[in-house]
Amino acid sequence: MSIADPLTQAPERNSGGIMLVFIAGVLWSTVGLGIRLIEDALVWQILLYRSVGLSFLLFVVIRLRTGQNPFERARHAGWPGVIGGLSLVAAYAGGIYAIQSTSVANAMLLFASAPFMAAVLGLVILREAVRAHTWLAILLACLGIGVMVWDKSSGGAMAGNLAALGSALGFAVFTIALRWGKSGEMLPSVFLSGLFAIPIMAIICLSLDLPLILSPRDAGISGIMGIFQVGAGLVLYTIGSKTVSAAELTLLSLAEVVLAPLWVWLLLGETATLYTLIGGGILLVAIGGNALLGARRKPPVTLV
Repeated sequence: MSIADPLTQAPERNSGGIMLVFIAGVLWSTVGLGIRLIEDALVWQILLYRSVGLSFLLFVVIRLRTGQNPFERARHAGWPGVIGGLSLVAAYAGGIYAIQSTSVANAMLLFASAPFMAAVLGLVILREAVRAHTWLAILLACLGIGVMVWDKSSGGAMAGNLAALGSALGFAVFTIALRWGKSGEMLPSVFLSGLFAIPIMAIICLSLDLPLILSPRDAGISGIMGIFQVGAGLVLYTIGSKTVSAAELTLLSLAEVVLAPLWVWLLLGETATLYTLIGGGILLVAIGGNALLGARRKPPVTLV
């Protein structure tokens, strides 16, 4: 669930912030393991229960951090907050579906294309210039994605790949919505995403004749994922990112991409295909190279 924005710069470097962002990446990396441990629940049911856990945690955190009513904070986010929240709902759904349809390694590596999508959307919507080395990294990332999906032409696997890219697009839209609203605080929008997801997923479940009551195992895992895997990760990321540079945020986000396949390999024996490893390696080089080069450059200008 990497949402590092390569187009922004953070304040002065702080080792404590780096540790918080890294821990956030570790928490996010457990999403694949959590989904694999689900026995019967489908994406809509998982997201329903996960959103309940996420909304509960963020309500408590926003209340404690600001002393204000979390619903009022969410309301003040305005249309950017609404768009950001809805884009996260789509990103969450695409992410869960992708992991249920393709390998965790394949899904996580495709999720990692989100910063590049944010760069392109930033150019089109916000008129923010994209650096030359970022364009090169985007082309390299496209090559990596092409290699990754090369041997996955079957309906289920290809649908999973498309869902993963759709999830990355959702996170990119969320990033742009925050920048459009000129808000450095993501928690109200994430809180909105949980509030939106609960009724939306309930309606989808009812329309598909899916039960709203899950087994204790599936309900427990889904709720815990909302509290710890998504919610706690976002809280730590929000706090830590205040003192971590954009380049370091991008590099630290790779912890999520690398660790997620590792957990399912160590604990469940799931492996990645050769094409996934090669294409994923190309994508990681693109992300890492773009972050390192970006650290040496001035911030991008806004086109007028």
